[in-house]
Amino acid sequence: MTAIVRKQKRKLLGFCLLLFAVLGLTACGNNVPENRVFSVDDMDGKVIGVQLGTTGDIYVSDMEGDEAGTKIERYNKGADAVSSLKQGKLDCVVIDQQPAKAYVRQNTELMILDEEFTIEEYAAVIAKDNEELLREFNDALETLQNNGTLTKIINNYIPNELSGETEPFTYVSTVTDGEPLKMATNAQFPPYEYYEGGTIIGIDVDIARAAADIMGRTLVVTDMEFDSIINAVSSGKADIGLAGFTVTDERKKQINFSDSYTTSKQVIIVRDNDAIKESQSFTGKLYNNFIKDNRWEYLLQGLLNTLIITVCAIIIGSVLGFLLALIRVGHDKNGSLKIPNLIAKLYVTIFRGTPMVVQLLIIYFVIFASVDINKILVAVIAFGLNSSAYLCEVIRSGIMSIDEGQFEAAKSLGLSYSTMMKNIILPQALKNVLPAIGNEFISLLKETSIAGYIGLQDLTKGGDIIRSITYEPLLPLLAVALIYLLIVLLLSALVSKLERRLKKNER
Repeated sequence: MTAIVRKQKRKLLGFCLLLFAVLGLTACGNNVPENRVFSVDDMDGKVIGVQLGTTGDIYVSDMEGDEAGTKIERYNKGADAVSSLKQGKLDCVVIDQQPAKAYVRQNTELMILDEEFTIEEYAAVIAKDNEELLREFNDALETLQNNGTLTKIINNYIPNELSGETEPFTYVSTVTDGEPLKMATNAQFPPYEYYEGGTIIGIDVDIARAAADIMGRTLVVTDMEFDSIINAVSSGKADIGLAGFTVTDERKKQINFSDSYTTSKQVIIVRDNDAIKESQSFTGKLYNNFIKDNRWEYLLQGLLNTLIITVCAIIIGSVLGFLLALIRVGHDKNGSLKIPNLIAKLYVTIFRGTPMVVQLLIIYFVIFASVDINKILVAVIAFGLNSSAYLCEVIRSGIMSIDEGQFEAAKSLGLSYSTMMKNIILPQALKNVLPAIGNEFISLLKETSIAGYIGLQDLTKGGDIIRSITYEPLLPLLAVALIYLLIVLLLSALVSKLERRLKKNER
């Protein structure tokens, strides 16, 4: 057994031990403090959780930094805020009533206070310059209201307050080949939008489908982060956004709102001091997170997209990074290519000096704002351009590390610059920087975890979808981490093997 294999096995064993330790600590539980919030007045001086960009976030922001020391913790997903509340990191969570009911049904140690925080109305968001679509959608909503379809859709998901039962209803589309109506949503907001059987369903989805049917269009739904929806609609990446949006004066500055289609409340979720916490076996949790409804497929599809993005971005990054490195080395050695070198230097500075997530959002929402382009292609371009900037400097440092005497010796033998670089300098330089190149590939793989910001289902997003369904953070996150680790170990082993082969050639 080689040393490298033993090393990789030790890493894997260490991770497995860490996994079992975490599971053991989780099984033992922790000391969660008792609930201290019993009304709106009790929220002063407490730690309040909200979903970033939601109405709850807007309303509780006025309480932040008051004399009582109230703190606001903002989460990208409502389910994450609820998980933090269960663990005692928050005193309460302010969120919409129907999603709150769904969270409490799945987490019996939580409860909703009787006193609501505020009352609000939901509406769809449409771009400022798309008045025609706004008029058509409002007309469709009026038709759905008048013929009773809107009420049937809502009653299909929200139980009657008296009977506690829903009224089954399925909307069947009559238009199957019309112009697509692209809807952006955040499918972690039951019963308005959520995943079931690998498909996004819910009140908002059914309303949009019925409205699109009246408009003679077919519905296409895209899941993305809540705070990205308005940007997607404003930039033309989506025609319409439905995700429990409340009409506010601040949002009106950026976007148009349709007529309201339902009324809701902002409520307060707290821990129930008297609740008996239900425990589930480890095998039961495995079944619920991965086996039930084939939820493992979310991870598989996400892994496939992650690998496609990574491999294609590596190809783009390697080719472009190599060309940029040659331009910069040519200038450093000969003083030539001044303008191309200036452009290359500026390019490297920008892509290395700004966060990857910002670059991804700019490329998707700004550069390709008016272009209907595949999201995987956008991610490949974004990660490829970013990686090329880092690889440029890695390769350039490798070339510059070669002794100057070898350059002079090649020139004295009458070799051309291209021949010298191809046969003498580059083989040595690449061998010197191979570990650094391997590290860049590994970093690139892990950076793809932000692809969900543009509504693309990568490996991390697959785990997020499972968490949004089961409200169980531990196993989905550990599964995602384990998959990433296994891929990284494989890449590390391949790079080490290539290094050993190159060293053998030296002998």
